[in-house]
Amino acid sequence: MSFFAEPKRSKVVKVRIAYAASGRLRRQLMKICVRTTLLCALAILPTALYAQTGVPRFEVDPYWPKPLPNNWMLGQVSGTAVDSDDHVWVLQRPRTLDEHDSYGESGSADCCVPAPSVIEFDEAGNVVQAWGGPTTSAAREGASATAYRWPDNEHGIFVDHNDNVWITGNGNDDAHILKFTSNGEFLLQIGEHGQSQGSNDTVNLGRPAGVVVHAPTNEVFVADGYANRRVIVFDADTGAYKRHWGAYGNRPDDSAPRTRTFEGPGSPQFNLVHGLGVSNDGLVYVGDRVNNRIQAFRIDGTFVNEVYIARKTSAREGTGFDVGFSADPEQRFFYVPDGSNKKVQIVERQSMKLVGFFGGYGGHGVGEFYHIHSIATDSNGNVYLGEVNNGRRVLRWTHNGVN
Repeated sequence: MSFFAEPKRSKVVKVRIAYAASGRLRRQLMKICVRTTLLCALAILPTALYAQTGVPRFEVDPYWPKPLPNNWMLGQVSGTAVDSDDHVWVLQRPRTLDEHDSYGESGSADCCVPAPSVIEFDEAGNVVQAWGGPTTSAAREGASATAYRWPDNEHGIFVDHNDNVWITGNGNDDAHILKFTSNGEFLLQIGEHGQSQGSNDTVNLGRPAGVVVHAPTNEVFVADGYANRRVIVFDADTGAYKRHWGAYGNRPDDSAPRTRTFEGPGSPQFNLVHGLGVSNDGLVYVGDRVNNRIQAFRIDGTFVNEVYIARKTSAREGTGFDVGFSADPEQRFFYVPDGSNKKVQIVERQSMKLVGFFGGYGGHGVGEFYHIHSIATDSNGNVYLGEVNNGRRVLRWTHNGVN
């Protein structure tokens, strides 16, 4: 769909504004600006419009991804990520499938077989590779450098600037994160299963949820988590502890009540630290899920500002699940999957105000959300969402210009 109507007979204006937004086409048009001022305007205008006015709009892609091979079936899709090639990675929970979903594994029926926990898709939705899962853990006796403990309940995934894959787990005893090469070779474990000592422990985590690596500082930031109440930062190569902080940059306090407030001053402590992202200009956006808010910090943990996401929502899961950024260099917007209201909320970064949403319909059908949980965006502005509980799917919503 074009942003502007296309003249019926003009040979010069056979370029739609939405298509002209791509850098490749824009550069091609600029080369012939000396001959055609209208084409030059078309090449430049979309970027200016996106930078100053309008809110991104999206359409669901009902054909993405393609059917899985090998009779595989997805469990809950807890984590989503996009790598430097715009390949989409999901972390899913094979142990959440019911017995009748795994008949193919036992041979009692033709379908199905639980898919591996980590799956890589290309842009078209084809499976590139898959690996990992609870049966792949190496025994971790004596903290051997070549052994690791697969999490009890898979949660978050991130692919860093070196194409290494990070995963987290939020099982009751999950107190660690894992780092692998892109083909599943184990590289690093930070923390030890079952050893969490609370929100000021600098060695272990507490049911960590989200994870992201900030390339300029080579640091891994962890939303920690379901038990702990903080963001914690480690060196991405060595796993050495760097720093941690709580809501508003406060020291985390596990003894503080988790009472929710729906108006007035917000809680001085995080409630459930669920997702996070680091913007191009070096701000850390943290999803304090059950407190219905996203808080922004500098890299060092200094509080900057916050936005509430449908604050009056009293559903127990909350609204501030995760953060994904728009594809423009300024990252003018970020997107928040709101599992309770079945929406992806759109926030303008500069004002920290809600400016729109997409979705809003509950269910398992096309264009409906059951329980969206995680988000990732690619270089074209498309949005990928993982669904948990009985959702059990990964979805693509294609960027389709601005309103």
